[in-house]
Amino acid sequence: MAKEIASPRDLEASLLLKAAARLQAVIDTWDQNKSDLNDALTYNRKLWTLFLGSAVDSDNPLPLEIRQNVANLGMYIMNQTIAVTSDPKVEVVNSLVNINRQLAAGLRGEG
Repeated sequence: MAKEIASPRDLEASLLLKAAARLQAVIDTWDQNKSDLNDALTYNRKLWTLFLGSAVDSDNPLPLEIRQNVANLGMYIMNQTIAVTSDPKVEVVNSLVNINRQLAAGLRGEG
């Protein structure tokens, strides 16, 4: 039986979608319960910390422009995460969800 191996791009897309789903679950119950917000933000932040680390790694084979764009997006994510941690706003969390979903779609060649 052959095992299906995910490409690095597919794995990154899946992780982004997982982070987006966790954040979306918080949005879906925003008025009733925000208790999972910190966990969802922490997961997303850890994921983006990995992306940032890879983007600034001189051994990364991606073109410099793409690496700079990922780094800039990562810094935006980090800043928004800090902002929403101290002042929870559904609009900010929604923007994080949208960024993750859009990037995942790009990695999968959609859209």
